[in-house]
Amino acid sequence: MTKRSSVLVIGAGHNGIVCSNYLAKAGYQVEVLEAQSAVGGGAATFEFADGFWAPGLINAPYGLNKKIYKDLGLRPRGSKTSEELNCIALDRDGNHLILNRFGLTGGEVSEKDINSYRIFRKEFTNYSKVLDPLMVDRPPRLKDMDRKDKFTLIRLGWNLRFGLRTGSMREFLRVGGINMYDVLNEYFDNPRLKAALAVDAVMGQRMGPRTPNTVLTYIQRIWAETQASTRLPTSKDILEELYDSAVSRGVNFRLDSKVTRIIVDEGQAAGVLLESGEKVSASIVISNADIKTTFLKLVGTQDLDAMFCHRIDNIRSEGNVAKIFLAVSKLPQFRNLEQKNFRHRLLIAPDQRYIEHAFNCVKYGECSDKPVLEITIPSLVDPTLAQTGFHVVSISAIYAPHNPNKGWTALKTVFLDNILSSIEQYAPGFVESVVAKKILTPADVEEQYNNLGGHWHHGELSLDQSFMMRPVYGASQYDTPIQGLYLCGAGTHPGGGMTGVPGHNAAKRVLELAGSA
Repeated sequence: MTKRSSVLVIGAGHNGIVCSNYLAKAGYQVEVLEAQSAVGGGAATFEFADGFWAPGLINAPYGLNKKIYKDLGLRPRGSKTSEELNCIALDRDGNHLILNRFGLTGGEVSEKDINSYRIFRKEFTNYSKVLDPLMVDRPPRLKDMDRKDKFTLIRLGWNLRFGLRTGSMREFLRVGGINMYDVLNEYFDNPRLKAALAVDAVMGQRMGPRTPNTVLTYIQRIWAETQASTRLPTSKDILEELYDSAVSRGVNFRLDSKVTRIIVDEGQAAGVLLESGEKVSASIVISNADIKTTFLKLVGTQDLDAMFCHRIDNIRSEGNVAKIFLAVSKLPQFRNLEQKNFRHRLLIAPDQRYIEHAFNCVKYGECSDKPVLEITIPSLVDPTLAQTGFHVVSISAIYAPHNPNKGWTALKTVFLDNILSSIEQYAPGFVESVVAKKILTPADVEEQYNNLGGHWHHGELSLDQSFMMRPVYGASQYDTPIQGLYLCGAGTHPGGGMTGVPGHNAAKRVLELAGSA
């Protein structure tokens, strides 16, 4: 095959690697520039204490979108098989509630709630399917639409009208823009069941259960979960598959190569400048960095329209999740919980009011003294993360502000102690088992991953920052006001997570505009 124009991808996160895979497959010469010493971005493992490795920022990857697996011919490695990832709502007295896609067990849940959960899952899975035309493709413009934009909207209307029953269609239109708190109260009685579902709607977002649009964020999560080809146990597996696939197609990865500027020549991207002073030329540049970094730091306002820069600057992208990694000498002893369940997601969120009160703190620049916790023990799946006889516990804690009023220097120890104290109430003796600990606040995430704001998704997934409004008008279809400059990161449609869809969609857009082989 004749090699086509050279392409530079900024950032070797999973979306950047997905994008590079597709472009290399189409015949382009692709080089990926990564500031860190390993690929993976926020999903890469790193050593947080001597002999103990953190599995990255993502606690529970659901796997790549199944279309990407099929297109790139990826296969799960070794003998690892798909595993259903359950969610376990912990109870201090041991009446834990276990949720999966198919039903509920434990937790003294009523027959009414069991039946309601089946209906709820079916309804919301159907709602997520309505979004199919919008997800694995560029979102349609609402102004100056081309034929493809019109066709996407027609497919969306068809799915809405004929993919749902009349009653379901009306219900979708009713709940789509409201808050999760009220919807869950309509369906269920059990407080821990409602809290577990509410966490899925707000995790990673600056939102509480009562915030409008949280139904939409939940539907988006359901879509990512149901469209995943497999439930791989760790993000490490996904990254290794993608990396090997890219290398086999000729993609060149350059680590420890931080980009400091995107070179623009008369409105056209011409390459990048590295921190080392080296200039790398290319006719196509694709940024996997967050949106604000891409435009306000790497491109610079001198090459952009003032109104466009204003829209970029107004993107809400302050993170509110802290990551905690613990090395422990023994597994936590949760009351009445079998060890086989330790491989799943463990939640500390007793009810929706508990979540909402935790969210109230971050509104005023404070850390919650009773944070919502999502806990996993990744060393049960990948023993190489810990020393022999020990384990690694990974925790996502909400809510933690990006810039607390008192500053993180004074608050880190207090916040971490509150987290350990919360777990101790469910697993007595846990604090004594901790031999090493590491906390990454949103400010730490910003610094460690070159991500302005430290937001998981490079920007809120609220309605005004989703679909054809993501990230902003003028850059919502992966191309930008700079000719030859494209976006492929989590700040683009349809957002964060391990789906790889932003990378897929960006590559598809490049091939549309630049011409495929």
